[in-house]
Amino acid sequence: MSPDTIDGLSMDLERANLDKLRVLFPECFAEGKLDIDKLLSLCGEYVSNDFEKYHFEWKGKADCLKLAQKRSTGTLRPCPAESVDWDTTRNLYIEGDNLEVLKLLQTAYFRKVKMIYIDPPYNTGNDFVYADDFADPIARYKEVTAQTTKSNPETMGRFHTNWLNMMYPRLRLAANLLRDDGVIFISIDDNEVTNLRRLCDETFGEENFVAQIVWQKIHSTKNDAKYFSVNHDYILAYARSIDHFSVNLLSRTEEMNSRYKNPDNDPRGPWQSGDLVANGERSTGYYDVISPTTGKVFNVEKGKHWVYSQENITQMINNGEIWFGSDGNAFPRKKRFLKDVQDGRKPNTIWLSAEVGHNQTAAKEILAVFDGNKYFDYPKPVELIKQITQIGTSSNDIILDFFSGSATTAHAVMQLNAEDGGKRQYILVQLPEVCDEKSEAFKAGYHNICEIGKERIRRAGASIVKEKAGLRKVYQETGFEPMKAVAYFPDSEEGQKLQEMERSLLDIGFRVFKLDTTNLRTWDATPIENGNVEELQERMNAMVESKKPERSDLDLVCEIMLKLGVPLTYPITQIELNGKPAYYVDDPDKGLQSMLLVCLAQNVTPEDVEAMADYTPGKIVMARESFHDDTAMANAYYILRDRQIELKLV
Repeated sequence: MSPDTIDGLSMDLERANLDKLRVLFPECFAEGKLDIDKLLSLCGEYVSNDFEKYHFEWKGKADCLKLAQKRSTGTLRPCPAESVDWDTTRNLYIEGDNLEVLKLLQTAYFRKVKMIYIDPPYNTGNDFVYADDFADPIARYKEVTAQTTKSNPETMGRFHTNWLNMMYPRLRLAANLLRDDGVIFISIDDNEVTNLRRLCDETFGEENFVAQIVWQKIHSTKNDAKYFSVNHDYILAYARSIDHFSVNLLSRTEEMNSRYKNPDNDPRGPWQSGDLVANGERSTGYYDVISPTTGKVFNVEKGKHWVYSQENITQMINNGEIWFGSDGNAFPRKKRFLKDVQDGRKPNTIWLSAEVGHNQTAAKEILAVFDGNKYFDYPKPVELIKQITQIGTSSNDIILDFFSGSATTAHAVMQLNAEDGGKRQYILVQLPEVCDEKSEAFKAGYHNICEIGKERIRRAGASIVKEKAGLRKVYQETGFEPMKAVAYFPDSEEGQKLQEMERSLLDIGFRVFKLDTTNLRTWDATPIENGNVEELQERMNAMVESKKPERSDLDLVCEIMLKLGVPLTYPITQIELNGKPAYYVDDPDKGLQSMLLVCLAQNVTPEDVEAMADYTPGKIVMARESFHDDTAMANAYYILRDRQIELKLV
């Protein structure tokens, strides 16, 4: 028995799906092949020759599905120098083509993401179109990132098709990452909203449609519009499974609370009256109700009934819970007190700019972060994304944004965590589109959009910490509720200590990873001209070591984590075992026992293996060249098997 070897490929989605079907429907497989007609018949769908069924089709759809399930040969390389709080943060910022990145995230984040928000290209004719390539996606990615923004003009003839081919495989992969109770929100405008609805119906199921929200993105009318002044965008919401999804309530507004009055100075506080009568007849629901102050008698009309029993109504009158008007002669109504109102409100499908901001709000936020410089076009306001996050997540959930652009999602998540004490984590993915050399961003030293996005998160995080520290100072000195106080922040030693304390409570960091080719050596299969023996020998010698020479141990450790399904935010600790370097990875939520130990050193002895096992990891990963020969490898395998530890090789 020999240990398994980790390859340089992402999760095999096709095999995983077939394995699930094979367990559930073994009778549908013959000679290893799936009999789709038999599978459909077992599910009550019988094959017919009716070609007039409803289908949503476009040129390239089948290729899109193949592309989504084609395994990636890439990896995500860590960049601690560009990160913030690398050792402690639970947030990720990933630079790369989101199609390849979504493939690479499948193993580690399969069914772990609670909410996805994306603001993809709206396909206006000028925004970026991701040109995917079957043959070599990583090479294509490197080519694209050296170019400026591309366009998709309507004159191409495949205007909608190009956009659908870009979106479909990404949505298919994203759906795999959502938890059963997860939800995706997608911003879009009129250009593709119809196609996006159809696309989401197919990907998530039309039964899982939640809402089509109308957001007022512009608060004033454009009189120079050709036809109508378009003041809105849409946000589509789809659940992973509508039976498991629930909507979180939003905070009550001051306008809602202002409807509650207290005309009779009730000691229980403000109240609002409600009906005591309902439609329909009930045998116990027809009786006289008498005003205790005037003796006036009230009853219900024919075809209606009192909501409560006579006994309950009498008790409520005695408790002062029934209102007969200021003079005691008004038809009775139930007093509903503000203190008893459910703490929240259901979100509606029209979001006004006064509540969640508009385009100009977002532009001003960018200017504030970057000291008056405009580095982004058409960002989304923080309040908009914050409200989406409030609706779709709880305090410890993971949020994914794979068209992160100006990084508003990170800003909103940090802001919401600061306000409600949550520990939400974000994963942002962005293609490093090259900045135009004439742009303000390029002149300021930002060469691609990722550099701007990361800097925004750094600045926004520092600002949030400073504000929280200032509010805490106000609270200490005045006793006001911190989030309602007017913030100020003295430049003092005490102020710095308050900032350090807030920083320890709030995660404003992020780990940066960049898409690249695998760190593992792969065989060069290009033809050798004229049977050159020396070149063949060089290629064979190069395969002796599993890791590419230009890659670091940390590069390979992170790739191993990714391929074994370990989240990329888990702590990585370097140690020495008998003088040999090794790395162990902990699950921060499960105590001291390490879940993975990686050793890439050479000449590993049985004593070294025993020392590794003392860390009681679930798996130990070593390089094949770590062992002097196959006997040493076998000894390691049996030592670890007896300790119930799995050995894997790279």
